[in-house]
Amino acid sequence: MHAGIETRREFLGTCLKCGGIMAGALVLAGSPALGGWFGAAESWAAGDSLAELMRTAPRARYWVSTAGAAANGCVTCHAPGSLAPGAVARHPHVLIRCQLCARECTLAEGERGMCGARIHAHGELRSLVYGRPITTHVDPIEKKPFYHFLPGSAAYSIATAGCPLRCKFCQNWEISQARPEDYTQPRLEAGDVARDAVKRGAPVIAFTYNEPTVFTEFLCDVARAARPLGRRSVLVSCGFMTGAPLAEMCGALDAIKIDLKGYSENFYRDVCGASLAPVLRSIRQVARSHAHLEIVNLVVPTLNDSTSQLTELAKWVAGEAGPDVPLHFTRFHPDYQLPNLPPTPVATLERAREIAMAHGIHFAYVGNVPGHPGNHTYCPGCGRIVIERDGFLIAAMHLEHGRCAYCNRIIPGVWS
Repeated sequence: MHAGIETRREFLGTCLKCGGIMAGALVLAGSPALGGWFGAAESWAAGDSLAELMRTAPRARYWVSTAGAAANGCVTCHAPGSLAPGAVARHPHVLIRCQLCARECTLAEGERGMCGARIHAHGELRSLVYGRPITTHVDPIEKKPFYHFLPGSAAYSIATAGCPLRCKFCQNWEISQARPEDYTQPRLEAGDVARDAVKRGAPVIAFTYNEPTVFTEFLCDVARAARPLGRRSVLVSCGFMTGAPLAEMCGALDAIKIDLKGYSENFYRDVCGASLAPVLRSIRQVARSHAHLEIVNLVVPTLNDSTSQLTELAKWVAGEAGPDVPLHFTRFHPDYQLPNLPPTPVATLERAREIAMAHGIHFAYVGNVPGHPGNHTYCPGCGRIVIERDGFLIAAMHLEHGRCAYCNRIIPGVWS
């Protein structure tokens, strides 16, 4: 897997030099019969790379089709009351509605969803990214960041192409905004990934870099294959999925980190090309599952850093996810479509952390600022440092069986 490529950035740079990544044209269509819109979709042209992907692309999960739809199936797409009781909508061509992410793209033959990873082919929804990771790298688990899940562990990290969001500040846009056919990769089986993680000495497998929801089927298969080998699996996600696939992921995974990009519908719409409500729903669902949850807010100067927005975000997390869920406020660095903005002032991150703790969050962190005292984990009981961090490294641990070594208070997390 990419032998000789020392870092993920070097690998991506090599790919870009070798051919570039094209975002592709968006095809947006309206359909009153489908509740007012055709989900955002992208047309495809059958090039050699795509033809090969199509030849082996397996049937995806989480979709419905107009083919043979009964009356009760039509309500999936049509607004309540738009059809007469017992009526079945008639469509001249088969349409598929993807039910994986909150966009729920509706696709005609040959169209793919906004993520670019799922395509309507011959009356079925196919996954173009199943078994097709385009990069693998071993990172510290703290880089994801997970601070309360197996500190100091190595995380075998994989990604495919594709993402349903269009974040202007994306740090991994070379992957997330790529199309699967931009990379030529041999197909891997789930067991191959699990065994490679063992070979590379990583106790954790992390699905990360792009939005892993687009390869839900594969990540769940990898996680299930990894458990008998003693590997645990984690997801780094934007949280923009629907309830059913998230339920499957919660059952297969051990931990989930969700990026709560801001507490503003306008911010999500204008900066991320998405919406806030599905992310909040996902956080609630993970918080009520068995999976360990952490939340990250990338603080972008002038866009989501107001005191009111940070306050509302902290209050919501404390009330809905719980005061013991780690909340990371991380530093923005100018990149992608926002090179005009400055890096987040450290004082802003400190203010965000103080606001969160004032509203009941027990574990609030300052991220992307190496050496900052806000990187450490403090006991809410006695205030002593129980996990001391030096960048992504663990400098000292003062936990005994998940309790503060000084006052014996339980520190929520997965420690062994």
